[in-house]
Amino acid sequence: MDIVELSDRRWRGDDLGQRSNPLGGLDHLAEITEDVAFLPNFANCTAVATDDGLVMVDTGSPLTAALVHREIRTWTALPLRCAVFSHGHIDHVFGVGPFEEESRDKGWRAPHVIAHAAMPQRFDRYVLTAGYNEIINQRQFAAPALRWPRHYRYPDETYELEHDFRVGSTQFSLRHEKGETDDATVTWIPERGVLCSGDLFIWNSPNAGNPQKVQRYPLEWAQALRRMVDLDAQFLLPGHGLPIFGRERVRQALSETAEYLESLVEQTLALMNDGARLADALAEVTVPRHLAERPYLQPFYDEPEFIVRNIWRLYGGWWDGNPANLRPAHERALARELAQLAGGAHQLCVRAELLLEEDSDEGFRLAGHLAEMAWLASPSDAGIQDVRRRVFHALASRATSTMSRGVFSWAERETSSDDHSSSPSHDS
Repeated sequence: MDIVELSDRRWRGDDLGQRSNPLGGLDHLAEITEDVAFLPNFANCTAVATDDGLVMVDTGSPLTAALVHREIRTWTALPLRCAVFSHGHIDHVFGVGPFEEESRDKGWRAPHVIAHAAMPQRFDRYVLTAGYNEIINQRQFAAPALRWPRHYRYPDETYELEHDFRVGSTQFSLRHEKGETDDATVTWIPERGVLCSGDLFIWNSPNAGNPQKVQRYPLEWAQALRRMVDLDAQFLLPGHGLPIFGRERVRQALSETAEYLESLVEQTLALMNDGARLADALAEVTVPRHLAERPYLQPFYDEPEFIVRNIWRLYGGWWDGNPANLRPAHERALARELAQLAGGAHQLCVRAELLLEEDSDEGFRLAGHLAEMAWLASPSDAGIQDVRRRVFHALASRATSTMSRGVFSWAERETSSDDHSSSPSHDS
């Protein structure tokens, strides 16, 4: 099946393979239009052949860099003149190395990397938080062997808001946007009608709420999507997922993703302005029905509930409005107190198992709380460990998104670990 047909099937909701996005593996390169090729990858790469060499938008991850280079070389032998990083996430920015090595071997001038001015600070932060990023990405992607990089290919040139450049006779227009990251770049190739959105569009509910990552910017994200609509692109080449073909579909995908974010922001701010608590917002904010049905806005990666939390953090800070949570007791102390009131930690587990049998969303959520409290109160008890393991296995099986499934599965494996360091042992 060619990429146009596959994109059409996913657009119509006929291909459940969309559930894997944006986590697809490396596939074969496809020419989208004259001199423009698209390489489906864990993070996609776009290559543009000009009369003075090759330009790439994103270059692959540490795991796929060599494969990306090899696949590009099945399409063109042109030297890589310029690489644009759509943002600084590591699955997008680690593929320049093989092209640099090739340039040294063949006596070509080195590739020139362009990115937004905030990207160097991102790389600096990644070095400072390497251990944390290693842990949270192991958890998110169920990848215990994942190692977070300590060294980065910094850009040769940065820009602030807009930057136009030419390679040969082909023009590229870059614009900085804020969305999933604060260093995002949208690349527009007007002569080809090609728009490279980076992760501002990923064939999923926008990744605007990731519970383990830094701040996202939902309203600015929507504004960026509206600006992209105005370009009237014929081809949308996203950072994850398949291309979208045709002006009408590109316009619809971008407009409705913007509407999705705008609605969540508007609803959350209305509740905040009325003095609601975060718990109220999580319970009451919903995705408009016509958008919840779209194949390209399904919560297979992030979830609307997490986006609401990020909106709250952005506009209201970290406090959720519950006064007991302003200066809370340690979670283990609270767990022990509630277990004692219940007649022992095992009673919490008994209730958790009964709640699972109710087979309701609220029951599963409550079961998670009770199983975790029982384990915090008595982490070395084998029976409690078993209940916690089964509860979080059930929650992982029920989860729709990569992020929820990753956290719940981590908790299940944590309980099963023979490593006693998995037990809660830190007071701060």
